[in-house]
Amino acid sequence: MVSLDDAVIARLKKGEEHFEVLIDPYTAADLIDGKDVNIIQNLAIDAIFKDSKKGTHASEESLQKNFGTNDVEEIAKRIILKGDIQLTTDQRHKMQKNKRNRIIDTIVRNAMDPKTKAPHPRQRIELAMEEAGVHVDPFKPVSEQVKTIIEVLRPIIPISMEHVKISVKIPPQYIGRAYGIARNYGSLERENWQSDGSWIGIIRIPAGMQTDFYDKLNEVTKGNVSTKILK
Repeated sequence: MVSLDDAVIARLKKGEEHFEVLIDPYTAADLIDGKDVNIIQNLAIDAIFKDSKKGTHASEESLQKNFGTNDVEEIAKRIILKGDIQLTTDQRHKMQKNKRNRIIDTIVRNAMDPKTKAPHPRQRIELAMEEAGVHVDPFKPVSEQVKTIIEVLRPIIPISMEHVKISVKIPPQYIGRAYGIARNYGSLERENWQSDGSWIGIIRIPAGMQTDFYDKLNEVTKGNVSTKILK
């Protein structure tokens, strides 16, 4: 269970009635993001309140009437997903920072300059977001915010969320280490084994992962790998 000091109030209004739970804010954010979380373990008190500050519990009749169940976990999920979550200023800042970093990670991993087909450095994305005055909602899913942010960034930097196809040729002496990296890094669309023992494959990966992909292949082959972006 989360401590009362760390919990926040999630509140849902149904008609004239209010329903509240005391929940760990990070667990609430994870639930909204679609992650599998244990709600009961992250409630400060295993109960549904009418007024949590006064310690007034919602009646079983009211819960049954408004939710069709008395199950605390199920009701708590609905309150978190459909209601309002009250954060302290410090909690909001910390959660916004955490969500902002996750959004930037997602953009860096998946976005590219559509003109050059090259990924954008993290700092370029950060600066563009600052210039655009991007607001991060600590409770909106990352995927939902990324779509909106990409549109806001387009007037500032050329950017698109795409995958690229890369042709890879690995010499036979490096197959042992490099083959697994190439095959499992993205989606393998085609592969051919050559008569000399070398391997040629076509890999589809998020555009922003190109640099990391090339670095790993070059490391295990000592630079003896051939790669080419396919149009």
